[in-house]
Amino acid sequence: MITDFDTIIIGAGAAGLFAACNIEKGKTLILEKNNTAGKKLLISGAGQCNYTHSGDLDDFINKYGENGSFLKPALYNFKNGDTIDFFKLSGVESIIREDGKVFPESLKSVDILNSLIKRCKLNNIEIKYNSPVKSISYNHELKQFTVKTNSEKFTSKNVLISTGGSSYPNTGSNGDGFILASSLGHNLVNTLPCLSPVNVKNYSFSDLSGISFSDIKISLWRNNRKIKETSGDVLLTHKNLSGPGILNFSRYIEKNDNLKLNFIGLREDELSRLVDTKTRENGKQVLKSIFKEMNISKRFIEKIFEINSISEDTICSQLNKKDKSNLIRSLCEHSFEVESLEGYHLAMATRGGVALDEVNRKTMQSKIISGLYFAGEVLNIDGDTGGYNIQAAFSTAALAAKDIDRNLM
Repeated sequence: MITDFDTIIIGAGAAGLFAACNIEKGKTLILEKNNTAGKKLLISGAGQCNYTHSGDLDDFINKYGENGSFLKPALYNFKNGDTIDFFKLSGVESIIREDGKVFPESLKSVDILNSLIKRCKLNNIEIKYNSPVKSISYNHELKQFTVKTNSEKFTSKNVLISTGGSSYPNTGSNGDGFILASSLGHNLVNTLPCLSPVNVKNYSFSDLSGISFSDIKISLWRNNRKIKETSGDVLLTHKNLSGPGILNFSRYIEKNDNLKLNFIGLREDELSRLVDTKTRENGKQVLKSIFKEMNISKRFIEKIFEINSISEDTICSQLNKKDKSNLIRSLCEHSFEVESLEGYHLAMATRGGVALDEVNRKTMQSKIISGLYFAGEVLNIDGDTGGYNIQAAFSTAALAAKDIDRNLM
Protein backbone atom coordinates (compact mmCIF):
# COMPACT_ATOMS: atom_id res chain seq x y z
CA MET A 1 0.00 0.00 0.00
CA ILE A 2 1.34 3.42 -0.99
CA THR A 3 0.40 6.56 0.95
CA ASP A 4 0.79 9.97 -0.69
CA PHE A 5 2.12 13.09 1.07
CA ASP A 6 3.15 16.55 0.01
CA THR A 7 6.24 16.52 2.22
CA ILE A 8 8.13 13.74 3.95
CA ILE A 9 10.65 14.65 6.65
CA ILE A 10 13.23 12.03 7.55
CA GLY A 11 14.27 12.34 11.17
CA ALA A 12 12.35 13.69 14.18
CA GLY A 13 15.25 15.57 15.70
CA ALA A 14 15.70 19.30 16.19
CA ALA A 15 15.75 20.12 12.46
CA GLY A 16 13.01 17.73 11.40
CA LEU A 17 10.57 18.72 14.11
CA PHE A 18 11.24 22.41 13.62
CA ALA A 19 10.65 22.15 9.87
CA ALA A 20 7.35 20.36 10.52
CA CYS A 21 6.33 23.11 12.94
CA ASN A 22 6.79 25.67 10.18
CA ILE A 23 5.34 23.92 7.13
CA GLU A 24 1.84 25.29 6.76
CA LYS A 25 0.73 23.82 3.45
CA GLY A 26 -0.09 20.32 2.34
CA LYS A 27 0.09 16.99 4.11
CA THR A 28 3.34 16.26 5.98
CA LEU A 29 4.79 13.05 7.39
CA ILE A 30 7.80 12.60 9.67
CA LEU A 31 9.55 9.22 9.57
CA GLU A 32 11.60 8.49 12.70
CA LYS A 33 13.72 5.38 13.19
CA ASN A 34 13.51 5.50 17.01
CA ASN A 35 10.46 4.80 19.13
CA THR A 36 10.43 8.43 20.33
CA ALA A 37 11.40 11.83 18.93
CA GLY A 38 14.36 14.04 19.78
CA LYS A 39 16.66 11.61 21.57
CA LYS A 40 19.74 13.69 20.81
CA LEU A 41 17.94 16.91 21.67
CA LEU A 42 17.12 15.49 25.11
CA ILE A 43 20.80 15.02 26.00
CA SER A 44 21.99 18.36 24.63
CA GLY A 45 23.51 20.71 27.15
CA ALA A 46 23.79 17.85 29.65
CA GLY A 47 20.02 17.48 29.52
CA GLN A 48 19.38 21.21 29.98
CA CYS A 49 19.23 22.04 26.24
CA ASN A 50 21.39 25.03 25.41
CA TYR A 51 19.28 25.65 22.31
CA THR A 52 20.76 28.92 21.02
CA HIS A 53 23.07 31.80 21.90
CA SER A 54 22.14 35.42 22.51
CA GLY A 55 25.21 36.86 20.77
CA ASP A 56 25.24 39.33 17.91
CA LEU A 57 24.02 37.62 14.75
CA ASP A 58 26.96 38.88 12.70
CA ASP A 59 29.25 37.05 15.12
CA PHE A 60 27.30 33.82 14.57
CA ILE A 61 28.83 33.42 11.14
CA ASN A 62 32.28 33.09 12.70
CA LYS A 63 31.14 30.21 14.91
CA TYR A 64 30.90 27.68 12.08
CA GLY A 65 34.49 27.53 10.88
CA GLU A 66 35.11 28.04 7.19
CA ASN A 67 31.52 27.26 6.17
CA GLY A 68 29.76 29.92 8.20
CA SER A 69 28.93 32.08 5.17
CA PHE A 70 26.68 29.32 3.81
CA LEU A 71 24.40 29.78 6.81
CA LYS A 72 23.99 33.53 6.49
CA PRO A 73 20.63 33.46 4.62
CA ALA A 74 19.23 30.87 7.03
CA LEU A 75 20.37 32.71 10.15
CA TYR A 76 19.04 36.05 8.94
CA ASN A 77 15.76 34.50 7.86
CA PHE A 78 15.24 32.92 11.29
CA LYS A 79 17.38 34.64 13.92
CA ASN A 80 18.40 33.56 17.41
CA GLY A 81 15.90 36.06 18.80
CA ASP A 82 13.20 34.49 16.66
CA THR A 83 14.01 31.15 18.26
CA ILE A 84 13.60 32.54 21.77
CA ASP A 85 10.29 34.13 20.73
CA PHE A 86 9.12 30.88 19.11
CA PHE A 87 9.48 28.94 22.35
CA LYS A 88 8.01 31.77 24.41
CA LEU A 89 4.87 31.65 22.25
CA SER A 90 4.83 27.90 22.86
CA GLY A 91 4.85 28.49 26.62
CA VAL A 92 8.56 27.93 27.25
CA GLU A 93 10.31 30.82 28.98
CA SER A 94 14.08 31.04 28.60
CA ILE A 95 17.06 32.21 30.59
CA ILE A 96 20.21 33.78 29.19
CA ARG A 97 23.40 33.10 31.09
CA GLU A 98 26.24 35.60 31.42
CA ASP A 99 28.15 33.73 28.72
CA GLY A 100 25.23 34.21 26.30
CA LYS A 101 24.03 30.61 26.30
CA VAL A 102 20.25 30.29 26.19
CA PHE A 103 18.34 27.55 28.05
CA PRO A 104 14.72 26.84 28.88
CA GLU A 105 13.93 28.40 32.25
CA SER A 106 13.26 24.94 33.69
CA LEU A 107 16.71 23.74 32.54
CA LYS A 108 14.93 20.68 31.16
CA SER A 109 15.45 19.76 27.52
CA VAL A 110 12.18 17.82 27.56
CA ASP A 111 10.32 21.15 27.67
CA ILE A 112 11.88 22.17 24.35
CA LEU A 113 11.08 18.79 22.83
CA ASN A 114 7.51 18.75 24.09
CA SER A 115 6.85 22.22 22.73
CA LEU A 116 8.01 21.10 19.27
CA ILE A 117 5.87 17.96 19.35
CA LYS A 118 2.88 19.99 20.53
CA ARG A 119 3.29 22.42 17.65
CA CYS A 120 3.54 19.51 15.21
CA LYS A 121 0.23 18.17 16.52
CA LEU A 122 -1.37 21.58 16.05
CA ASN A 123 -0.12 21.46 12.44
CA ASN A 124 -1.65 18.00 12.01
CA ILE A 125 1.77 16.50 11.31
CA GLU A 126 1.82 12.72 11.28
CA ILE A 127 4.86 11.11 12.94
CA LYS A 128 5.61 7.45 12.34
CA TYR A 129 8.05 5.98 14.85
CA ASN A 130 10.09 2.78 14.44
CA SER A 131 10.25 3.62 10.74
CA PRO A 132 13.86 3.70 9.54
CA VAL A 133 14.07 4.81 5.91
CA LYS A 134 15.75 2.20 3.75
CA SER A 135 15.67 3.95 0.40
CA ILE A 136 14.56 7.05 -1.47
CA SER A 137 14.08 7.15 -5.22
CA TYR A 138 13.02 9.99 -7.47
CA ASN A 139 10.91 9.83 -10.62
CA HIS A 140 11.98 12.75 -12.80
CA GLU A 141 8.94 12.47 -15.08
CA LEU A 142 6.40 12.50 -12.27
CA LYS A 143 8.59 14.78 -10.09
CA GLN A 144 7.85 12.49 -7.20
CA PHE A 145 9.82 10.73 -4.50
CA THR A 146 9.21 7.19 -3.28
CA VAL A 147 10.34 6.55 0.27
CA LYS A 148 10.55 3.01 1.63
CA THR A 149 10.83 1.82 5.22
CA ASN A 150 11.02 -1.77 6.41
CA SER A 151 7.31 -2.31 5.92
CA GLU A 152 5.78 0.69 4.16
CA LYS A 153 6.07 2.79 1.03
CA PHE A 154 5.23 6.47 0.63
CA THR A 155 5.29 8.99 -2.17
CA SER A 156 5.84 12.72 -1.84
CA LYS A 157 6.46 15.89 -3.81
CA ASN A 158 9.12 17.03 -1.32
CA VAL A 159 11.60 15.24 0.91
CA LEU A 160 13.59 16.86 3.71
CA ILE A 161 16.56 14.89 5.04
CA SER A 162 17.15 15.98 8.64
CA THR A 163 18.75 12.88 10.12
CA GLY A 164 21.64 14.58 11.92
CA GLY A 165 25.23 13.45 11.59
CA SER A 166 27.10 10.57 13.19
CA SER A 167 27.72 11.85 16.72
CA TYR A 168 26.09 10.09 19.67
CA PRO A 169 25.06 7.09 17.53
CA ASN A 170 23.18 5.55 20.46
CA THR A 171 20.55 8.25 19.88
CA GLY A 172 20.02 6.97 16.34
CA SER A 173 22.28 9.59 14.76
CA ASN A 174 24.55 7.18 12.92
CA GLY A 175 25.02 8.66 9.46
CA ASP A 176 21.91 7.29 7.72
CA GLY A 177 21.28 10.64 6.07
CA PHE A 178 24.67 10.60 4.39
CA ILE A 179 23.86 7.28 2.75
CA LEU A 180 20.46 8.54 1.57
CA ALA A 181 21.94 11.77 0.20
CA SER A 182 24.63 9.84 -1.65
CA SER A 183 22.05 7.49 -3.16
CA LEU A 184 20.31 10.54 -4.62
CA GLY A 185 23.48 11.76 -6.31
CA HIS A 186 24.91 14.11 -3.70
CA ASN A 187 28.60 14.19 -2.90
CA LEU A 188 29.78 14.00 0.69
CA VAL A 189 32.63 15.75 2.43
CA ASN A 190 34.52 13.19 4.52
CA THR A 191 32.91 12.95 7.95
CA LEU A 192 34.82 12.95 11.24
CA PRO A 193 34.02 13.60 14.91
CA CYS A 194 33.82 17.26 15.90
CA LEU A 195 33.43 19.18 19.16
CA SER A 196 35.53 16.38 20.56
CA PRO A 197 38.08 16.07 23.36
CA VAL A 198 41.60 15.50 22.05
CA ASN A 199 43.77 12.56 23.07
CA VAL A 200 47.49 13.31 23.09
CA LYS A 201 50.57 11.13 23.32
CA ASN A 202 52.36 10.74 26.67
CA TYR A 203 49.71 12.74 28.51
CA SER A 204 51.22 13.94 31.79
CA PHE A 205 48.28 15.57 33.52
CA SER A 206 46.02 12.65 34.47
CA ASP A 207 46.30 13.47 38.18
CA LEU A 208 45.26 17.10 37.53
CA SER A 209 41.80 16.23 36.21
CA GLY A 210 39.41 19.15 36.67
CA ILE A 211 41.99 21.95 36.49
CA SER A 212 40.99 24.52 33.89
CA PHE A 213 42.47 27.58 32.22
CA SER A 214 40.48 30.59 31.01
CA ASP A 215 40.91 32.07 27.55
CA ILE A 216 44.40 30.79 26.84
CA LYS A 217 46.20 30.84 23.52
CA ILE A 218 46.06 27.60 21.50
CA SER A 219 48.02 27.09 18.27
CA LEU A 220 47.87 24.19 15.82
CA TRP A 221 51.03 22.99 14.11
CA ARG A 222 51.35 20.53 11.22
CA ASN A 223 54.65 19.47 9.66
CA ASN A 224 56.47 22.07 11.78
CA ARG A 225 54.27 24.87 10.46
CA LYS A 226 51.67 26.82 12.42
CA ILE A 227 48.41 26.57 10.52
CA LYS A 228 45.83 28.02 12.93
CA GLU A 229 45.59 29.85 16.21
CA THR A 230 42.77 30.55 18.60
CA SER A 231 42.08 31.18 22.26
CA GLY A 232 39.59 29.65 24.65
CA ASP A 233 38.98 27.81 27.88
CA VAL A 234 40.87 24.53 28.33
CA LEU A 235 40.09 21.71 30.73
CA LEU A 236 42.52 18.98 31.80
CA THR A 237 40.68 15.68 32.19
CA HIS A 238 41.96 12.38 33.53
CA LYS A 239 42.91 11.27 30.02
CA ASN A 240 42.84 14.15 27.53
CA LEU A 241 42.44 17.84 26.70
CA SER A 242 38.93 19.27 26.65
CA GLY A 243 37.02 22.47 27.38
CA PRO A 244 35.35 24.83 24.87
CA GLY A 245 38.66 26.06 23.44
CA ILE A 246 39.73 22.53 22.52
CA LEU A 247 36.27 21.32 21.47
CA ASN A 248 35.70 24.24 19.11
CA PHE A 249 39.21 23.90 17.64
CA SER A 250 38.83 20.16 17.11
CA ARG A 251 37.24 20.68 13.67
CA TYR A 252 40.74 21.49 12.37
CA ILE A 253 42.77 18.92 14.30
CA GLU A 254 44.22 15.75 12.77
CA LYS A 255 46.27 12.84 14.05
CA ASN A 256 49.98 13.66 14.56
CA ASP A 257 49.34 17.42 14.65
CA ASN A 258 50.90 19.38 17.49
CA LEU A 259 48.91 21.60 19.82
CA LYS A 260 50.85 24.30 21.64
CA LEU A 261 49.18 25.85 24.68
CA ASN A 262 50.19 28.99 26.52
CA PHE A 263 49.10 28.21 30.07
CA ILE A 264 50.37 31.39 31.64
CA GLY A 265 49.36 34.27 29.34
CA LEU A 266 52.91 35.55 28.83
CA ARG A 267 55.24 35.22 25.87
CA GLU A 268 58.43 33.28 26.44
CA ASP A 269 60.55 36.44 26.39
CA GLU A 270 58.19 38.13 28.88
CA LEU A 271 58.37 35.24 31.33
CA SER A 272 62.13 35.06 30.89
CA ARG A 273 62.48 38.74 31.82
CA LEU A 274 60.17 38.26 34.80
CA VAL A 275 62.28 35.39 36.14
CA ASP A 276 65.45 37.46 35.62
CA THR A 277 63.92 40.44 37.42
CA LYS A 278 62.79 38.34 40.39
CA THR A 279 66.21 36.73 40.56
CA ARG A 280 67.95 40.10 40.67
CA GLU A 281 65.57 41.35 43.35
CA ASN A 282 65.98 38.30 45.55
CA GLY A 283 68.04 35.41 44.25
CA LYS A 284 67.35 33.41 47.40
CA GLN A 285 63.58 33.25 46.99
CA VAL A 286 62.08 29.93 46.02
CA LEU A 287 61.57 29.83 42.27
CA LYS A 288 58.07 28.38 42.60
CA SER A 289 56.92 31.43 44.57
CA ILE A 290 57.18 33.59 41.45
CA PHE A 291 53.99 31.97 40.15
CA LYS A 292 51.87 32.56 43.25
CA GLU A 293 50.54 35.87 41.95
CA MET A 294 49.61 34.52 38.52
CA ASN A 295 46.24 32.97 39.35
CA ILE A 296 47.44 29.57 38.25
CA SER A 297 46.95 26.29 40.08
CA LYS A 298 49.64 25.39 42.59
CA ARG A 299 49.22 21.72 41.65
CA PHE A 300 49.75 22.57 38.00
CA ILE A 301 52.98 24.47 38.71
CA GLU A 302 54.20 21.55 40.82
CA LYS A 303 53.48 19.20 37.93
CA ILE A 304 55.37 21.43 35.48
CA PHE A 305 58.37 21.40 37.83
CA GLU A 306 58.12 17.61 38.05
CA ILE A 307 57.91 17.21 34.25
CA ASN A 308 61.08 19.26 33.88
CA SER A 309 62.88 17.52 36.79
CA ILE A 310 63.23 20.78 38.70
CA SER A 311 63.11 20.49 42.47
CA GLU A 312 60.30 22.42 44.16
CA ASP A 313 62.88 23.83 46.57
CA THR A 314 65.01 25.34 43.82
CA ILE A 315 65.82 28.98 44.50
CA CYS A 316 65.98 31.52 41.71
CA SER A 317 69.76 31.85 41.67
CA GLN A 318 70.14 28.06 41.27
CA LEU A 319 68.13 27.86 38.05
CA ASN A 320 70.48 26.98 35.21
CA LYS A 321 70.00 28.11 31.62
CA LYS A 322 68.72 24.76 30.32
CA ASP A 323 66.17 24.27 33.09
CA LYS A 324 65.02 27.86 32.73
CA SER A 325 64.44 27.38 29.00
CA ASN A 326 62.53 24.12 29.50
CA LEU A 327 60.39 25.60 32.28
CA ILE A 328 59.46 28.66 30.23
CA ARG A 329 58.61 26.57 27.18
CA SER A 330 56.45 24.24 29.29
CA LEU A 331 54.41 27.18 30.52
CA CYS A 332 54.29 29.41 27.45
CA GLU A 333 54.31 26.93 24.59
CA HIS A 334 53.56 23.49 25.98
CA SER A 335 53.51 21.08 23.07
CA PHE A 336 51.16 18.09 22.77
CA GLU A 337 51.31 15.58 19.92
CA VAL A 338 47.81 14.59 18.88
CA GLU A 339 47.08 10.88 19.06
CA SER A 340 43.39 11.00 18.12
CA LEU A 341 40.08 12.70 18.62
CA GLU A 342 37.53 10.95 20.78
CA GLY A 343 35.07 8.98 18.67
CA TYR A 344 31.49 9.75 17.74
CA HIS A 345 30.29 8.37 21.08
CA LEU A 346 31.70 11.48 22.81
CA ALA A 347 31.87 14.01 19.96
CA MET A 348 29.05 16.54 20.17
CA ALA A 349 28.88 17.07 16.41
CA THR A 350 30.03 15.78 13.03
CA ARG A 351 32.27 17.65 10.64
CA GLY A 352 31.73 16.94 6.97
CA GLY A 353 28.50 15.84 5.36
CA VAL A 354 26.46 16.83 2.31
CA ALA A 355 28.59 19.09 0.11
CA LEU A 356 27.37 22.67 0.43
CA ASP A 357 28.00 23.63 -3.19
CA GLU A 358 25.21 21.21 -4.14
CA VAL A 359 22.64 22.92 -1.90
CA ASN A 360 21.00 26.30 -2.48
CA ARG A 361 21.82 28.23 0.68
CA LYS A 362 18.82 30.54 0.14
CA THR A 363 16.30 27.68 0.21
CA MET A 364 18.12 24.56 1.52
CA GLN A 365 16.93 22.83 -1.65
CA SER A 366 19.16 20.46 -3.58
CA LYS A 367 20.69 21.79 -6.77
CA ILE A 368 20.58 18.25 -8.14
CA ILE A 369 16.97 17.18 -7.49
CA SER A 370 14.07 19.60 -7.26
CA GLY A 371 12.02 19.08 -4.11
CA LEU A 372 14.88 17.53 -2.10
CA TYR A 373 15.91 19.54 0.98
CA PHE A 374 18.47 19.27 3.75
CA ALA A 375 18.52 20.77 7.24
CA GLY A 376 20.77 20.51 10.27
CA GLU A 377 23.86 18.46 10.88
CA VAL A 378 23.52 16.26 7.79
CA LEU A 379 25.01 19.25 5.94
CA ASN A 380 28.74 19.97 5.98
CA ILE A 381 28.29 22.44 8.84
CA ASP A 382 29.45 22.28 12.44
CA GLY A 383 29.23 25.05 15.00
CA ASP A 384 31.02 25.89 18.21
CA THR A 385 29.67 24.86 21.58
CA GLY A 386 27.14 27.24 23.05
CA GLY A 387 23.89 26.55 21.19
CA TYR A 388 25.17 27.27 17.69
CA ASN A 389 24.51 23.81 16.24
CA ILE A 390 20.90 23.67 17.39
CA GLN A 391 20.31 27.21 16.13
CA ALA A 392 21.72 26.15 12.75
CA ALA A 393 19.33 23.20 12.76
CA PHE A 394 16.36 25.48 13.50
CA SER A 395 17.38 28.14 10.98
CA THR A 396 18.06 25.75 8.09
CA ALA A 397 14.81 23.92 8.88
CA ALA A 398 12.81 27.16 8.91
CA LEU A 399 14.31 28.20 5.57
CA ALA A 400 13.51 24.80 4.03
CA ALA A 401 9.96 24.95 5.37
CA LYS A 402 9.50 28.42 3.87
CA ASP A 403 10.57 27.20 0.44
CA ILE A 404 8.49 24.03 0.68
CA ASP A 405 5.40 26.13 1.39
CA ARG A 406 6.25 28.35 -1.59
CA ASN A 407 6.50 25.31 -3.86
CA LEU A 408 3.18 23.95 -2.62
CA MET A 409 1.22 27.10 -3.39
